[in-house]
Amino acid sequence: MTYHKKYMDRAIELAIENVRSNKGGPFGAVLVKNDLIIAEGVNLVTTTNDPTAHAEICAIRTACAKLSSFQLTECSLYSSCEPCPMCLGALYWARISTLYFAATKENAAAIGFDDSFIYEEITRPIDHRVITTKHSAHDRALEAFRLWSQSSKKTNY
Repeated sequence: MTYHKKYMDRAIELAIENVRSNKGGPFGAVLVKNDLIIAEGVNLVTTTNDPTAHAEICAIRTACAKLSSFQLTECSLYSSCEPCPMCLGALYWARISTLYFAATKENAAAIGFDDSFIYEEITRPIDHRVITTKHSAHDRALEAFRLWSQSSKKTNY
């Protein structure tokens, strides 16, 4: 068994166990660094009443806490399904080097987890989105940016 298969098998098993235990949606994720599993996650949206508690996000949060770092460079994520837009964004923010996924976003859409609407919304001008979105300019809005730019104590990310 290749190590890729082993990690993907684990992500899929987590998804199956999550459904069987009625804890959340059919998604599992495993984060690997140096050929070791450093974190696992399952979908806990309905269990925790947290719409961001997707398997990938849960795994990223656990890994970051375990490694005491907000960057997961040199880590690979194995997901039972192609990540949604939120999770994909989180993978980029965490600097994960490689993503492997099993089921596709089309497979997920076929059982009611359809993210195509979000992909479409992202590309729309803000005044054409379903969520009313207004730019509310404020004189002090850029003050935090100015302070950040000038700070010698900041941690870049």
